[in-house]
Amino acid sequence: MLFSYLNIAWKVLLRRKFFTAISLFGISFTLMILLVVYALFDFTLGAQMPEKRTDRLLFTNSMYIWGPRTENQSHPSYSFLEHHIRPLRTPEKVSICTGGGTMVSYVGNQKLTLDHKYTDAEFWQVLDFDFVDGRPYSASEVRNAAHVVVMNETSARRYFGTARGVLGRTLVTDETRYQVVGVVRDVPATRDLTYADIWLPITTSTQDIHNPEYMGSCMAILLARTPADVPAVQQEFAQAVARAPLPTDVYKWCAEVRLYAGSLLATQVRGFMNEDGPDPGVARFGRLGTGLLLLFMLLPALSLVNINISRIRERSSEIGVRKAFGATSGALVRQFLVENIFLTLLGGVLGLDLAAGALHLLNTSGLIAYTEFGLNGRVFGGAVLAVLFFGILSGVYPAYKMSKLQAVKALKGESTSV
Repeated sequence: MLFSYLNIAWKVLLRRKFFTAISLFGISFTLMILLVVYALFDFTLGAQMPEKRTDRLLFTNSMYIWGPRTENQSHPSYSFLEHHIRPLRTPEKVSICTGGGTMVSYVGNQKLTLDHKYTDAEFWQVLDFDFVDGRPYSASEVRNAAHVVVMNETSARRYFGTARGVLGRTLVTDETRYQVVGVVRDVPATRDLTYADIWLPITTSTQDIHNPEYMGSCMAILLARTPADVPAVQQEFAQAVARAPLPTDVYKWCAEVRLYAGSLLATQVRGFMNEDGPDPGVARFGRLGTGLLLLFMLLPALSLVNINISRIRERSSEIGVRKAFGATSGALVRQFLVENIFLTLLGGVLGLDLAAGALHLLNTSGLIAYTEFGLNGRVFGGAVLAVLFFGILSGVYPAYKMSKLQAVKALKGESTSV
């Protein structure tokens, strides 16, 4: 029966090429936009290198010194994180790194700007970088403030002319010499909490990392032992922040220090929603995104509904014949739903091709450094769900209208429902 429905659907699509073309364009264009947005979201916040263990990672990068009349916001300082967050017992590892910055190198007369991040040795243990050569710097090298550096492939290629065989060579940046100990695969700039061109021991930073003030330029990354331990880590984290003495010597008006550890999604949403309370706003962000998604899908769906109704009116005689030979309303509804889902699947295939092309253009445009957007399994699964949802959403009402046609009126070509 399903094969018969598909065969009829194919013949109907070929019979009305203009309507089919309009429908396919609307479906494929809508799906292309949805897939591009979802791919951007997945490759920014999903389980990707170097944040592959997103179910175990917690980030904290925004500190709020709050008072009844005013509020200061910045990154926490290295000193605060070292004294109050590093000693936590629940996490498997705690890493402290800086928020990022730029350094300047020269290759001949060419100026090379390198985005850098200062980190501790634990940075390489809580995250999953793909080393193509060499190793990360060690805890002893961090303690001794050794002038060593880990580079990404592109920066090594731009500076040395190759990304292989550069271990032990010297990188001169900001008039300081560093020895290359490792080369990693490029991290896309969309992973802004861990992205850099080069990574350096935090003890070589020109900033005073031992400044006792609470606010600074650092962030912490915590790795829970298991996903189930994440709430316990957050609870211990909150207790440690609550125990920290208020910095009233610097901020006379200070009533509370606010610092939260959240997932990668929660941390990014907190910044986007500008939330300074315990709730990062993920639920509200989800409702907003879902509402926009449904609105975006509703407009082409309504257009497809009108097209489907027009097609049904043209097939009223066919419907009448089928009803006259005993076809039930349920059977007719199933047939037209299968036809509509078949149409949306065709549009989905075109949408996948268009999305792949759009993502390729985005990757090669240079708008976002080191992007590697693509259609992975999660994005493909999202495409299938979107196609099915779109097909059912745009097909239920026309199919219902069609099933209510009276056989006598349908045979006469009348399309008024009972």
